[in-house]
This record gives sequence, C-alpha cells and structure tokens, in this order.
Amino acid sequence: MSLLSNLANEARIAAWSVADYVTGSGLRLGVTGLSRSGKTVFITALVHHLQRLASETASSGQRSFPVFRVHAEGRLTRAFLDPQPDDAVPRFAYEDHLADLTGGDKGPDARIWPQSTRRISELRIVLEFERREGWRKGPASLALDIVDYPGEWLLDLPLLAKDYKQWSRETLEASATAGRAHLAAEWRGFLGSLDPQAKASEDTARKAAELFTAYLRACRDDRYALSTLPPGRFLLPGDMEGSPALTFAPLPVTESTVIASGSLAAMMERRYEAYKSHVVRPFFRDHFARLDRQIVLVDTLSALNSGPAAVRDLETAMTDVMTAFRAGRSSLLSTIFRPRIDRILFAATKADHLHHTSHDRLEAILDLLVERAIKRAEAVGAKVDIIALAAVRATREAAVRHNGENLQAIVGIPMRGETVDGEVFDGQTEAAIFPGELPADPKRVFRGDGLAQPEADADWRFARFRPPLIGPAVDGKPAPLPHIRMDRALEFLLGDKMI
Repeated sequence: MSLLSNLANEARIAAWSVADYVTGSGLRLGVTGLSRSGKTVFITALVHHLQRLASETASSGQRSFPVFRVHAEGRLTRAFLDPQPDDAVPRFAYEDHLADLTGGDKGPDARIWPQSTRRISELRIVLEFERREGWRKGPASLALDIVDYPGEWLLDLPLLAKDYKQWSRETLEASATAGRAHLAAEWRGFLGSLDPQAKASEDTARKAAELFTAYLRACRDDRYALSTLPPGRFLLPGDMEGSPALTFAPLPVTESTVIASGSLAAMMERRYEAYKSHVVRPFFRDHFARLDRQIVLVDTLSALNSGPAAVRDLETAMTDVMTAFRAGRSSLLSTIFRPRIDRILFAATKADHLHHTSHDRLEAILDLLVERAIKRAEAVGAKVDIIALAAVRATREAAVRHNGENLQAIVGIPMRGETVDGEVFDGQTEAAIFPGELPADPKRVFRGDGLAQPEADADWRFARFRPPLIGPAVDGKPAPLPHIRMDRALEFLLGDKMI
C-alpha cells in the first residue's frame, strides 16, 4: 500500500471516529469466528438475554445473570433495538434467527440452528441503566452496535502486508504439509503442468482458481476442520463470485522471479492485488478499524475431533487473527481519532457438548491455542480473557449407570444423521451421550503424527445436537434461552461501560 493510500485511509478512519464520538454512537462490538463457530447463535442469544434481563430487573427483581453486575445490582432498566447507524450495511436478522432457534410460528418441532454468517451485518441495541459511580450518576444509556462478520475475512487482513510472490510461496508450502497434501493433490498436479511465464490465459486462470477453491473447501470439511484458509472470499464470495478479483491462484514463483509482462503470473499477480484493493482494504477501512471491543468465537471441539493437525492449524489461525487487530489501551484521543480494540474475549463455543467437569479444561486448551495472540495484545495494553461458553445450551447433564458404574453424561437430541458409537439418530429422539473427558494437560491435544486424525487413545467424542425445546412464554415474555457463562461474557465485554 502506498504512503498516500495509507494516509487517505487513516484520515477516513479518523473522520468516521470523530463522527461516531460526536453523535455518541456508544460501543462497537465485533463478533467473529471461523465457519460454524456459532456467531449467529451468539448474537441472537446476546440480544435475547439483554432484552429479557432488562424486563426481569424492572418487574420481578430476579437476578438470573449474577456475574453481569449491572443486572445483578438491579440497575439495567431497559433494552431495545434501534435503527443501526450504517445505512449501507445489512441489518442482522435477529427476529428470523430467534424464530429459527425456537421454531417461531411453525412450532417447536421446526426449530433449527440459523444459517452461518456469510456477509457482514449490524444491529444496534440501546441499553438504559442507572450509573452508580462518577460525576454522571443516575440515568444513562449505552448504544451497543454489534458488527457480525466472517472470521475468514479477518484472516485476509495479513495479506495487506504480503505481495503475490510471498503469498504464493507460503500457500504452496502449507499445502505440502502432511495434513493438507492429500487434499491439495489435484490442484498441485495442475500447477505442475503450468509455466508461470507463459502467455496469460483466462481459461487457465479459471481452472487454477476452481481447483484452488476446491482445495480450500476440502480443508474446511468437518473431517479435517483446518482453519488457515485465505483468501476468505473464495469460500464466501457473495456477489463477487466469478469476478476477476476472485479468479486467481498461487503459482510456483520465487522472490527472485522476474514476472514477465502479459504472462500468466502477471495476470495472477494483478488479480491478487485487485483482491486486496477492492475486497480486503475496504473491509478493514470501513468496518474493522472502527471496532472498540471484540469477541472471537472458536470451535475448539471440531478441531479436537479432527486431530492434532487441525489443532495446530487453529493455533496458527488465532495468531493471524490477533495480528490483524488494532489492539491497545483505549484513551480519549484514540476514542475520538483512532479507535483501538481495548478488550478481546476468546470464547470456546459449544461447551454444552461437554460435562461441566471439562469446561475448565476446554478453557485451558483455548488458552494454549491463543497464547501467542494474547501476548501480542497484552503487550500493547489490551485486556484479554478466555472463556468456555454455550450461547444456547442444547443439552443438560445427568448421571447414567453403565456397566455397574455411574458415568457423567449429557442429554439432548442429536442432529438427524448424527452417529455415535455406531448408532444413527433420527433428529427427534433424546439420547444420553458420554463425551469423555478432555486431557488435564492441554499440550496433549497437539501430539500426533501430523495427520488430521484423532489420537488413538483420545478419550473424547463430540456429537451435534438440535436446539433445545424452549418453554412457553409467560405474561407475553419469551422463555429464556438456556446458556453457559453468557453472564461472564457480558460482564467482560460491557461491564466497565455500565458502572
């Protein structure tokens, strides 16, 4: 990126930040995570809980979120949705997603998990509360702008610092590792037939891009659950599908290669730069650079199911994610002119797929996965926390007697077609599952032969469950969605702004 482009982007970010500060837009919370980490479910549950907690505090005096202090102290008085400030950004379809989770008008048998995030969206919820400290004691409000975006887009941000040759070299090296080589075989075989200095060909570029994209999709499959897969728009193209900016692929070029004008490599290089200019930079400038807080949802269990290669790849992805953040201690000047993300929460989702005795172990595994990322953030003054949570709890716990001993089980309705110990479930029948225990030593999950297969002695298995049955509404208010540790997440992300 040129110096003039850098200055122009920084000026634009500063202008927006001043406008946000003057209009009192409040707090911008980024919610991200790689595919199937539960972003849509988390945001839906977050809004549902905030609205419910406000009415709970105002009417019944009950305190169901004890760690969320503004609620526990009875100071949260109202929460309501408001029109979002960014007219060009799609609205997060909260009502539709809540209807998916509960069945809505179709009834509880129709409940499903909402579709995954495929584009950026936004939602504003205004929280009214009583401030108990400082010179502004009394009624106050906080406008919370929730920005939902695919984590795959976030992994594109490091591309801004890489030229085409470096990206090609790193991508080809990654594709040759033990966990990926068999997935990349067809694509790499095609590359072996190409001469980067040959005349540019649209058919060749399209074929290379198609095979490269197929390789990325194969890496993301549940069997392998690999995470480091930029460019992210190849997996989530949206309205850019088929455009030249998404029709390129790595080629075997070295740092010293002189790319000839009009060659295939020159075409690929030009389109790679166009991808950065027209896709990556606008996302960073218009959305990401304006965030104040961030939660990164991590589907740690899927990586554990797939084995050490997937776990190591997830660790690399989390480090790359942290590299992209503008983390640092927030101040008045940074709030006005150059916002920084001053709090980052890494959350291991789907904690309800484990017995509570393994929740702390799940946190320890995630802590190890993001260790390098945390050091980077804390070095510049940002606060970071680790949590195992379930935004919507799909299971309950039970002790089941098996072969003369009591075993800790989780009980829920497995998804249709889910297979556990040879039994295939129909999506309607409740079952007790023994997920096993996570290792006390989190380093154990990194051990293995490098292939994307679980360890032979792995003592865990994770099934997928349907959303839980929710009780009927009471006095016109929806029944609460069950959860694990959402109050702790809310306190970390919002608590200091509502003292």
